[in-house]
Amino acid sequence: MKRTIATLILAISLASVGAQEMEGVIRYLVVHNWTKKMAAVDYISKQQRERISYMWGSRSEWKMYTTMYITPTETKYEDSEERAEPDDEGYSWRQDVYYIKRNYQTNTMHDVIQMLGKTYVIEDSLHAPDWKILNDLKEVAGHICMKASWVDTIKQQKIIAWFAMDIPISAGPERFFGLPGLIMEVDVNDGGMLITADKIDLKTLTTSDLALPKKLKGKKISDADYIALLEKHMKEKREAEEPPFWGIRY
Repeated sequence: MKRTIATLILAISLASVGAQEMEGVIRYLVVHNWTKKMAAVDYISKQQRERISYMWGSRSEWKMYTTMYITPTETKYEDSEERAEPDDEGYSWRQDVYYIKRNYQTNTMHDVIQMLGKTYVIEDSLHAPDWKILNDLKEVAGHICMKASWVDTIKQQKIIAWFAMDIPISAGPERFFGLPGLIMEVDVNDGGMLITADKIDLKTLTTSDLALPKKLKGKKISDADYIALLEKHMKEKREAEEPPFWGIRY
């Protein structure tokens, strides 16, 4: 017999009591689909989208892994050196600098992102997206998750997130965060990018696990400055009727 939503929420609430001190490493599988990404670019003609989709052919979808180090108060997210595909030659952009570091106790971010050929160090307080929590439930990596949605008006992306209430940490992959539990799955633009937690390794982390590489350098900016850079790029690409993906994180 299927459990009711009320029963599931009660189970989640009880489980969360034992998850307060969760610590370890989470692996996310990230699946990119260029055909679906192009389908969401509404300012490019149908003919252009079809031509680009044809160029990608059967290789329109590819996969990669990312890693999140997590404690009850702090996280660090980065691209993984582990390959999700037997041969990912040609995707050198994965070597771009990308570290998302958050402290939820002090409500601060320290993100290091390579964008449009430059490296930026974003230091600011945390500003959560305006999520809408929905009633749907599903299981992801052994955890019952609730559904939430948000529209990124800058990148023109529809975001669906699934968060685990038994892991009450307001963190998530990429720059997604701000829900009552850890985000276990994110769907961007109906499958343009799908990020799913597929492996959780509970263990005590060291200081080095959460530290950023010492040699990282970049221009220090605020989160508002970073958003302004994205807005400028998206505007320029729309005016040029070109896809906005290259040079920025999707």
